[in-house]
Amino acid sequence: METYWNMKFLYVESWIISSVFLIDIIFGDPKRFHPVIWIGNLIDRIEKFFRKKLSNEKLSGVLLFLTVTGIVFLSASIFIHLLDKLTGISDLFSVIAYLLLIFTGSLFIALRGLINEARRINNLLITGNLKSARQSLCALVGRDAETLTAWKIKTAVIESLAENLSDAVIAPLFYFIVGGFPFLVLYKTVNTLDSMVGYKNNKYIKFGWFSAKMDDLFNYIPARISGLMIVLSSLFLLGFSTAKNSFRIMLRDGKKHPSPNSGIPEAAMAGALKIKLGGPNYYGGVLVEKPYIGENSDIVESRIDINFNVIETTINIIILSSFLFLFIALIIRSLL
Repeated sequence: METYWNMKFLYVESWIISSVFLIDIIFGDPKRFHPVIWIGNLIDRIEKFFRKKLSNEKLSGVLLFLTVTGIVFLSASIFIHLLDKLTGISDLFSVIAYLLLIFTGSLFIALRGLINEARRINNLLITGNLKSARQSLCALVGRDAETLTAWKIKTAVIESLAENLSDAVIAPLFYFIVGGFPFLVLYKTVNTLDSMVGYKNNKYIKFGWFSAKMDDLFNYIPARISGLMIVLSSLFLLGFSTAKNSFRIMLRDGKKHPSPNSGIPEAAMAGALKIKLGGPNYYGGVLVEKPYIGENSDIVESRIDINFNVIETTINIIILSSFLFLFIALIIRSLL
């Protein structure tokens, strides 16, 4: 017999989603025993298996994606089934089951970790510790950081915050709302696959193509929502003219990025802060030419260094964007 406590397979109540989000933003992720690390280990093992068994790299890449996502989605579904069984034992076990769901769900949202890392680098820059700031930047971005100036480190952090607003916060919440816990975990698996094999180098250009394409597909809607949330947040925090500029730059420069998705929130953030992002950078010692996104970098750079904490402003926009998305999304869902 169905009771109040019964869990639905592909649906979670709004209070659970809100609790998952708040748990992450308050406590962040554990340093050890993180499920994304387990997913990464699974990807590594299955990649080695298919590389050993098959010579066709494109086919191996497709099979890698289907195998990993299938295993993880099935595991998440079994997890929900077991929690549902717990709810049928007693009210006490129901409470335990929901606490487990909230805690586990929070591990797939990464707003607090993103904020902490950005603030740590910002504090290093404020204290003049440029060497440590460069070393810490490697945890956020893939570019070579050994020769970056303080300003280049700041723009790299801003780009990472804007892009990861979508990848680490809004996209996971979007799929959590749309398809419950299994789809939340499915999205993080797709995203992890892309981060591990979705490179355009000799090793992964063929093997990782399918994972990269699927990550683009999964992030298409969340990235555009993220851009709009940045525009809306800049309206509340920085005023109408800034929000207008954010929207203008998002429309103008959002497609300049090599990624079909990352450029949208980055362009919106560049417009909100009135700075330039992107441009040429070194990756693995190789200069990669990328177009600039945004404008007025030279004017704003001197102002920021003197009296405007650009990273903290970016963090405030990211936090407000996350709350606004959650609020608006849950309101819309309640009306459907």
